[in-house]
Amino acid sequence: MKLFERLKADAAPQWASYVDHEFVRQLGKGDLPLSAFKHYLVQDYLFLIQFARAYALGIYKSPTVGDMRQSLEGVKAILDVELDLHLELCGSWGMTRENIESAPEDTPTMAYTRFVLDAGMSGDLLDLQAALAPCVIGYAEIGSALMNAGPATDDNPYSRWIQEYGSDAYQDLAKGFANGIDETGDVYLTEARYPRLLALFEKASRLEADFWQMGLNAAD
Repeated sequence: MKLFERLKADAAPQWASYVDHEFVRQLGKGDLPLSAFKHYLVQDYLFLIQFARAYALGIYKSPTVGDMRQSLEGVKAILDVELDLHLELCGSWGMTRENIESAPEDTPTMAYTRFVLDAGMSGDLLDLQAALAPCVIGYAEIGSALMNAGPATDDNPYSRWIQEYGSDAYQDLAKGFANGIDETGDVYLTEARYPRLLALFEKASRLEADFWQMGLNAAD
């Protein structure tokens, strides 16, 4: 079994609470309160700024040029695609980049981003990848599932978000990340180390679920 699939299987409860969260269900059906989505999206913008730094840290932690290129693709995806998507959606509500970037970070945002950065700073590339994996690959799984849910997606007010994370480009990015963590595991992973890696993956998945819940809690 590949490393990511093993982590996902061993963290099944945490993973399910994340990818099948009520926020995701409502987003897929199109009946998620707009106030919940707005709060999530602004916080996710702030979150992605820190994640870009985490990917940049991955470049520093990479032992090979190939690993460096993999982390670079993550930085580029955030700075060139995901942040622009957030600005596009927020702009439709009259929010500017300055409005978004000056918003205060909510507690779940700080908890998750600092956890990932700490995992990378205190560990090696594999630790960082285990902490990043739920976000990168989980969004691809969610996007694909919602895209495949049926034609109703076309009338969904959140279809732009769904189409972005269900797109071939994002799916390829996630597959590349999954392959990357498998390759890193071939170099760094031992059975004695696996429980620590799983603990990082489980915590990141729980923090993702907390992030969705933050959005629901902000609903009017």
